[in-house]
Amino acid sequence: MRAARLISLILLLQSRETMTAAELARALEVSERTIYRDVLALGAAGVPVYADQGRNGGYRLIGGYRTRLTGLSRSEAEALFLSGLPGPATEMGLADVVAAAQLKVIAALPPALRDVPAKARGRFHLDVPGWFADADPPPLLAELAHAVWHDRELLVRYHRRREVTRTVEPYGLVLKGGSWYLVGRVEGGHRTYRVDRIASAEPTGATFTRDDAFDLPGHWSARAAEFVASLLTEHVTVRLSPTGVRALRFAVEPPALQEATAAAGEPDEHGWIVTSLPVESLDVAYTVLLRLGPEAEVLEPPSLRARMADAAGRLSALYGAGALQAGQR
Repeated sequence: MRAARLISLILLLQSRETMTAAELARALEVSERTIYRDVLALGAAGVPVYADQGRNGGYRLIGGYRTRLTGLSRSEAEALFLSGLPGPATEMGLADVVAAAQLKVIAALPPALRDVPAKARGRFHLDVPGWFADADPPPLLAELAHAVWHDRELLVRYHRRREVTRTVEPYGLVLKGGSWYLVGRVEGGHRTYRVDRIASAEPTGATFTRDDAFDLPGHWSARAAEFVASLLTEHVTVRLSPTGVRALRFAVEPPALQEATAAAGEPDEHGWIVTSLPVESLDVAYTVLLRLGPEAEVLEPPSLRARMADAAGRLSALYGAGALQAGQR
């Protein structure tokens, strides 16, 4: 375990000019104290790790030192070809580039690992779009990907409640649930645009200087959580059977499920629990809870309980004794 970490530390220093102990600790998921010990161990083993002092200091390799421990293991090679699954790259117009890169990697592999590409393709396939969703990529995706790669400023027309025009610095593209999103800097802040709602994206002719501190995965994770939370503006009190508790995860978004789980009381003698369920609106709650049928009882608010009771009455009329004969007449 430590040997693998020491090799990773050397490779990190090879790939960057200088890294602080804190940066190395984050990258390797260890403490800074562990990094200090590892650096001492590398120095004792003859690896020329030098520590620059001062505010902008850090660790670096001196004398053009390069390790020869860069060969791929079988598991690393398999993971590499899995990361190149073709769908998203093709949608961004990068199919030829990815194919060329894979050919170069294959040529560099030792004979014992030449079966890795075929093995990965034969065992894993990534089908990104959801069921009953349009599998065609948005028309402007390739142009947006080009602008992202080359830091090209864009004049974007976007359909929201109305059509708006913005000058956008395209920072990144995110594929979520079969839909592509553009994250861009606009007027000093970062905004997210659904790509299939972008009507046009024209280069302004200018380039922009990217903020190297911007973390696309971290930004997306935070904004996605905020977006879902902002939708859950109402709360309803429900009573759920054990079956209803299990089925709830398939009816609501994960943040709503987490909050409802945390708010749940102790089960009664029949296993039913009472909890507060966050929902987007009472109309959405009505639709969601109808899916649970007799496994959920609305306690509050009274308006939703009355609506559910009305639905139950109409269902009873449809399925009650003699209903089939009445429907056949």
